Parts: sequence; structure tokens; C-alpha cells
Amino acid sequence: MTVIGIDHVQLAMPHGGEEQARRFYSGVLGMREIAKPAHLAVNGGVWFEGGSARVHLGVEDGHVPSRKAHPALLVEDLATVAHRLEMAGVPFVPGKPLAGYVRGDTTDPFGNRLELMERV
Repeated sequence: MTVIGIDHVQLAMPHGGEEQARRFYSGVLGMREIAKPAHLAVNGGVWFEGGSARVHLGVEDGHVPSRKAHPALLVEDLATVAHRLEMAGVPFVPGKPLAGYVRGDTTDPFGNRLELMERV
């Protein structure tokens, strides 16, 4: 057996954060919300996808944001995404050079680090 890919990345959020998640992941990042299966929806949280990227936000008691560990999401136009983040009042910090990419960091409404990368 071998690992063949990643199905999704799970990030934690506090109770009641679904609307904030929707405003950020759908409204700012442009990801599409995916309906959770009914037996999982009772636990709260919300799921999103954009292209092949899938981000699941799950409710966690005593939520502590992930500041080091993070997903790196590929985007088509980092400058436009950075502008949309800034217009929404969300900080964006350009990243250090990495061959083949321009990149930077932001945080979701719950303090989880997100790296955004554009292939060049």
C-alpha cells in the first residue's frame, strides 16, 4: 500500500463559527461550500472546496488556532487574492522566495495559518 494523495485538510474552529467560515472561505477565498453528510452535520462545522482543494472546518472544544502547521492552498492570481483579503480586513504577509512560486500567509477568522501559493 502507498499513500496516493490528500482527500482534505481539517482545521479546527470554535462552536458557532460557521457563518464566519462561510464569509471567509466562500466570500473572500471563493471556495464553494459542500454539504456535510447529515450524521456529521449534527456536530457543527462546515466544508469547502475549490479546484482539487478541500478544507473541512470542525468544531473543537477549547479551540486553539494552528499557527505553524497549515495547509498551502494553490491560487491562480495571488495578487488578486491578497487584495481581496486586504479589502476584507484580513492581513496578508508576502512569503519568502521559493523556486516556482510566489506565496504568502494569512489567517482564517479562527487564527489558523493558511499559506497561499501561485505557480509561476
